[in-house]
Amino acid sequence: VQLQASGGGLVQAGESLRLPCAASGRTFSIFKMGWFRQAPGKEREFVAAMLWSGGSTYYADSVKGRFTISGDNAKNTVYLQMNNLKPEDTAVYYCAACKRSRPSSWDYWGQGTLVTVSS
Repeated sequence: VQLQASGGGLVQAGESLRLPCAASGRTFSIFKMGWFRQAPGKEREFVAAMLWSGGSTYYADSVKGRFTISGDNAKNTVYLQMNNLKPEDTAVYYCAACKRSRPSSWDYWGQGTLVTVSS
């Protein structure tokens, strides 16, 4: 499975941004997709995830109510809609995927896309 994230950029606080992540290859093996982020000088942290079959979604407390993860199976794409962005959301955002045979292991990673939120 290959993942290609895009959509990052520079926005002001309070604005919105949507990050798409396109999956290719053995997409039928995907069980779960998610987003992580890494701010300068900090460790990578979980942001959101969803079951690829639909239904369950999961969020970090820091983004609940502001970020929404969704997927389009026909396009093999997962989205992260980010509203009311804050300067502390500034980070490189990575999409990731778990396969069915290892449902708790984030085995596949995209290259990351930079989101910068100015105050």
